[in-house]
Amino acid sequence: MTSLLLVGCGSLPRINPDMALSPPHPIQLEGAHGPISKQRSEAILAGLKSGGNTTNIFESHLALEQELGGSPLMVGNKVELLIDGPATYDSMFASISAGKDHINMETFILEADEIGQRFVDALLVKQQAGVQVNLIYDSVGSLSTPKQFLQPLVDAGVNVLEYNPVNPLNARKDWELNERDHRKLLVVDGRIAYVGGINISSVYSSGSSRRSFASSTAGKRAAHKTDGMAWRDTHLRMEGPVVAEFQKLFMATWEKQKGDALGGRDYYPQLSNVGGEVVRAVGSSPNDPYSLIYVALLSAINSSLSQVYITNAYFIPDAQLLAALKDAAARGVDVRLLLPGRSDSNLVFYASRSFYRELLNSGVKIYERQDALLHAKTAMIDGVWSTVGSTNLDWRSFLNNQEINAVVLGENFGVRMRAMFEQDLQSSKQITIENWNERSLILRLKEAGARLWVRLL
Repeated sequence: MTSLLLVGCGSLPRINPDMALSPPHPIQLEGAHGPISKQRSEAILAGLKSGGNTTNIFESHLALEQELGGSPLMVGNKVELLIDGPATYDSMFASISAGKDHINMETFILEADEIGQRFVDALLVKQQAGVQVNLIYDSVGSLSTPKQFLQPLVDAGVNVLEYNPVNPLNARKDWELNERDHRKLLVVDGRIAYVGGINISSVYSSGSSRRSFASSTAGKRAAHKTDGMAWRDTHLRMEGPVVAEFQKLFMATWEKQKGDALGGRDYYPQLSNVGGEVVRAVGSSPNDPYSLIYVALLSAINSSLSQVYITNAYFIPDAQLLAALKDAAARGVDVRLLLPGRSDSNLVFYASRSFYRELLNSGVKIYERQDALLHAKTAMIDGVWSTVGSTNLDWRSFLNNQEINAVVLGENFGVRMRAMFEQDLQSSKQITIENWNERSLILRLKEAGARLWVRLL
């Protein structure tokens, strides 16, 4: 990509905002049968925009997204926004139950708790029914999960792959302890894909309201990890041609981790158009020259004209992302950050807060979720560029982790994303520069100390 100047290993790419604002190439869309003709592309685009200034904004973001490389822009998809654990798990279990050929699952955390057991049981039933199950889990993320918890799956014929095993005796060639698989991906029959921030854990057993959490037995047991707070997260369910792109990302990880050959199944069935969403599958890996989702988000912020609404669990921006947010606010863009009021990592929490002063002084609005532990990773820009996935806005996600996101382009989905964001704001507290200046000395010292570790978080 001509707008990138890549620097040394362990660094983030530099984005040229002027070039990001003016992508040079015509928009090329792809569908279930490959590249779409210019005439058909124009007809699809016409159906996705409402005219006026919004038309120009949409075309600008669409063209910019295409310029970044990676997976193609896929049309004809259906995207369902899933809020919190119960809705996501119910949808996942329904898809797993209906699986007929194969189930590919990749997760950072798979806990040996009530929810983890439900997934093991559901996958075991399908394997025993002749559906091939292939599972990747991260060795560090699932460090507390005993091997015997997954042994019934192995005994039944499930292909189970531990990503970069912590135990050096089980390490593979080119093993890197610091490189982790933070993705959350489920693909069923090559026709349905799930992507987002939700791990396999009973901390998600309820929604993010106190009422639903208190009434959940599983939620009460999981509450010990977060002092009774429910977890707020976001996931997507997708159908259509883009599912094949997510399948490719799973297969690439399986091959890179030297899993047994996966054959004899229809991993890439013929897909049809099932909806009107333009979606792009975005996978990032430590082995890539740069983090594609970082570049995509930064470029979208640099080209924003009206809104930048970001929700993120672990917000530790590098200098370039910080500058992009401040510059957007300076040119009149409504920049809002929805961040946790509490976190499962105090070090990350205080490091994140160490950036508040300069952001607030630049006109960026900051909100903290009060009644739930915020774990979502989403963004909506100008009402037409949206992303949901596993990527945090920290150095680890951009440099050391495998991550996966979906970028959805279009106003219809943007409306749903904005409604979700505004709903979250109702349970959040706005941080103003006035009340921020009144915080205690001990909090300031914690922030200063945590700031020293930002490159490692």
